[in-house]
Amino acid sequence: MEISTLPLSPTLRAKLLSAGYSTFRSLSSISSPELARDLNISDHEALEILKFASHSNRLDMSDGSHALVNGAQTAWDMLCDEQTVRHITTSCEDLDTILGGGINCKEITEIGGVPGIGKTQLGIQLAVNVQIPVDYGGLGGKAIYIDTEGSFMVERAFQIAEACIQDTLDKFGFQHNGFEACQEKMQPKAFLANIFYFRVCSYTEQIAVINHLDKFITEQKDVKIIIVDSVTFHFRQDFDDLALRTRILSGLALKLMKLAKKFCLAVVLLNQVTTKFMEGSFQLTLALGDSWSHACTNRVILYWNGNERYAYIDKSPSLQSASAPLSVTGKGIRNAASNYKRIKMM
Repeated sequence: MEISTLPLSPTLRAKLLSAGYSTFRSLSSISSPELARDLNISDHEALEILKFASHSNRLDMSDGSHALVNGAQTAWDMLCDEQTVRHITTSCEDLDTILGGGINCKEITEIGGVPGIGKTQLGIQLAVNVQIPVDYGGLGGKAIYIDTEGSFMVERAFQIAEACIQDTLDKFGFQHNGFEACQEKMQPKAFLANIFYFRVCSYTEQIAVINHLDKFITEQKDVKIIIVDSVTFHFRQDFDDLALRTRILSGLALKLMKLAKKFCLAVVLLNQVTTKFMEGSFQLTLALGDSWSHACTNRVILYWNGNERYAYIDKSPSLQSASAPLSVTGKGIRNAASNYKRIKMM
């Protein structure tokens, strides 16, 4: 159950959400003094919150383990689901290959790398590609783009949409059986109309938007990807309490994983890099620490090798570690070209 259902004042609910307490489960193992300290409230107020949460949780589970039984699934059902889950192409065949066909739905994929490597370009590409109609081998879905850095470029999205449409028509032909039915959808303005953009300027806004997504996706229908660019930005600037940061991020990751499973959609989290002292020297690593690395299903690192970009699968329960070259071109993400030069994209 959600914290928003508790009979509390808007101020207390906002404090709970800002501190990372979004569900009753997140309050189940904390004492009232700890909660009072986290929220900067009195012990009495903290105790009342825990009493409300405990009572509401008992009501929610009044039928014992029935809720868990209803949610059970056999291993055979899981295998069948995995075999029918669709992928979102990256527009780079080599990258799709090492990803097992593209970005997988029902999973969280983290993509990290140094500035200028193409993380945002890949994020925009996925927001466009998820809309390729089912008749043309796509998902025919919509995208949610949560921008924490102000790096989303609508002009660039338009360019990538134009190129995606042209490539799709070149591949399948204008005489494809579904062309007449899809003709209205196969327009750049239609692609842009199906990217729902959220600009968030603080970690509290980021938490609020993610907590609102369940309702938003239910109302909009057909959302097949959530992109957060980047998940890191506000959590690197505004936090001195690392334990609190870890708890909030874990709660957000759990929320996103539930959305991925419930709506059969892909979650893509773009991440920045930081330096870490390892083996006697400072080395680049993805931000947010070791605990965060376990929050995502797959982790892909983008890096430079000379003048060429590469993607490396650093962690995945089902994919082998492998690298693939890619290019960022005027059309978007594409296969690496032998004559590719390192250029700065708009």
